[in-house]
Amino acid sequence: MQTLGQDHVSHLPQAMEPRNEGLPLDLGWLRAVRVNTAAVLRRTATLPARRSLKGAQQAAWLCKAVECIDLTTLSGDDTAARVRRLCAKARQPVRADLLKALGQPGLRVGAVCVYHEMIAPALEALEGSGIPVAAVSTGFPAGLSPFRLRLAEIGESVAAGAQEIDIVISRRHVLEGKWEALHDELCAFRAACGPAHMKAILATGELGDLRTVARASLVAMMAGADFIKTSTGKEPVNATLPVGLVMLRMIRDYHARTGLRVGMKPAGGISRAKDALTWLIMVQEELGARWVSPDLFRFGASSLLGDIERQLEHHVTDRYSAAWRHGMG
Repeated sequence: MQTLGQDHVSHLPQAMEPRNEGLPLDLGWLRAVRVNTAAVLRRTATLPARRSLKGAQQAAWLCKAVECIDLTTLSGDDTAARVRRLCAKARQPVRADLLKALGQPGLRVGAVCVYHEMIAPALEALEGSGIPVAAVSTGFPAGLSPFRLRLAEIGESVAAGAQEIDIVISRRHVLEGKWEALHDELCAFRAACGPAHMKAILATGELGDLRTVARASLVAMMAGADFIKTSTGKEPVNATLPVGLVMLRMIRDYHARTGLRVGMKPAGGISRAKDALTWLIMVQEELGARWVSPDLFRFGASSLLGDIERQLEHHVTDRYSAAWRHGMG
């Protein structure tokens, strides 16, 4: 098996990318989209066993995974105190002694993701850290509130200080093949986001087949999405490797045609360190090392961080600790 070197994930370029301003809807490009489902399933079925990461190499990739986490709490019982604890974890995602041993004293997560009502306590708790606050919006998770309210919700969150907005698409537009309606909706959302980056949640577990996922991904990018995201985390099926592979290849096609880099965010169901490594390796192999970076790749996760910290402690001490020692706050 091939071993990926530590240098693949260190000193990656971090230059600010030009934003994806979007394109007019190109139905010809959309109709030409094809997905070989059998080939996608074969590729993703073998991916976890085809790469070997051990020792310092594995630790380096796990630290990169931490940098790419949107540390998230989206529960009905969220409180300001819970969000403050989560933000403390975001600022110090791994114990200080472990980071010192790993040579990663400044390690932090990519963002903290919350509901609108929790933006203020998150901003206060993250002040001076440089960690952005992301807010879910547009009637998350179903996206079925009135359109004017969804637009207003984006505006309220941007005004409150959210630097990233995770919007949900109207699944019915995709399922009914109303691509113009989807494009128009997302263009309006993008305009409402203004300077805040827009992550378009496709809810892929509710879209049916992989070709439909590919087309929805392409329309979202044509509408100016800065990221395309698999799931809300609330669907029965969330981030899967086949869906991820299809979305990554649409990002690759969009980049080849426009020169613009769009980010990717798998969310929901990624809770083990080894699964995070598989996703990072797939991203590098499909898109290149530039995408293995928090400005172009994020995990939507919470419990994932605890397992990564546990694996890093094992690397440093050669002992596994109990999971409860690596809580979120």
